[in-house]
Amino acid sequence: MTPLLEVSDLTVRYGTRIGCADVGFDLAPGEVLGVVGESGSGKTTMLRSVAGFVAPDAGRLHYAGRDLRTMAEPERRRLLRTDWAFVHQHARDGLRMGVSAGGNVGERLMAGGARHYGDIRATAADWLQRVEIDPARIDDRPAQFSGGMQQRLQIARALVTAPRLVLMDEPTGGLDVSVQARLLDLLRGLVREMGLAAIVVTHDIGVVRLLADRLMVMKDGRVVETGLTDQVLDDPQHGYTQLLVSSVLAA
Repeated sequence: MTPLLEVSDLTVRYGTRIGCADVGFDLAPGEVLGVVGESGSGKTTMLRSVAGFVAPDAGRLHYAGRDLRTMAEPERRRLLRTDWAFVHQHARDGLRMGVSAGGNVGERLMAGGARHYGDIRATAADWLQRVEIDPARIDDRPAQFSGGMQQRLQIARALVTAPRLVLMDEPTGGLDVSVQARLLDLLRGLVREMGLAAIVVTHDIGVVRLLADRLMVMKDGRVVETGLTDQVLDDPQHGYTQLLVSSVLAA
């Protein structure tokens, strides 16, 4: 199968400090790649560089056969509005807090060319229901929602255009354990139902075990181990991966 996303030798430097170095992977359509590592491992830098939020110093980034590094900025922005989606750790970073719940979802539809108000509102209401938010709250502002509901609203906003690639940065971070479990069940269902390709960055091994087909472990900006998720977690080869897994088992 031809990869949807191809990354090789991706390197980001912050002065003398390395954000990530020589990172490489392919992502097939419909595949979920989990990326784990402690804070400072380079996983978020890598993700933000793929998304275009951070310019890489070196490396190759190809999406659906197109070179992302030479792509014109308007075309890249259009990708992020339609074909791609980014789910932030903090929902407020992915929502417009002064706009209603329905407006948040509808804005992404309008950015993709939708114009019929009735259709946009009906689609927004449908997506609120899909992420377990009462459609009767379509005119409420995000500030009136709990943290878990805000994250579900961000997911509705991100997925309403049926993107082919979703980039998630600690999507369950900062939420209560019970809220995390409910959100993970929702994400797993939507990813499988929609056949999404996704990169999920997290420090939580439980998240990748539930969501990811394949796992990449990063330390000090570099990839130290990669493979099928169950294979890596059940039989880790690198000492750092063994430490991550054992710390979960000991908890």
